[in-house]
Amino acid sequence: MIVRFSTRAGALTMHGDAAVALLRAMGHSGTVPGAILAADLPGALASLRSSLEELARAAPVASEPSEEGDDEDEDEDRQPPVTLAMRAVPLIDMIETAIARGSDLMWERG
Repeated sequence: MIVRFSTRAGALTMHGDAAVALLRAMGHSGTVPGAILAADLPGALASLRSSLEELARAAPVASEPSEEGDDEDEDEDRQPPVTLAMRAVPLIDMIETAIARGSDLMWERG
């Protein structure tokens, strides 16, 4: 599933699993479609930031690369995982813009 977020200022498309996790982090049920009114966005943004901080504190520390030469090439080619906090950055920017412009945040299946 793909979720399309929109405000009067623009739109953002995101994979469904990440979108639903971020909606739940904002204190919403995670149902698609849905909306958060402009008056409720500051609280939703605060909840989202708080949830992301908790996830960051609970995340395990990345292990050091092994000292064995066999896995060294594999470790160099491997990209770091994309965290939920990284996926949240464009949505946070969108919410901040919506708050500044007094716009609601809506989402639907994209």
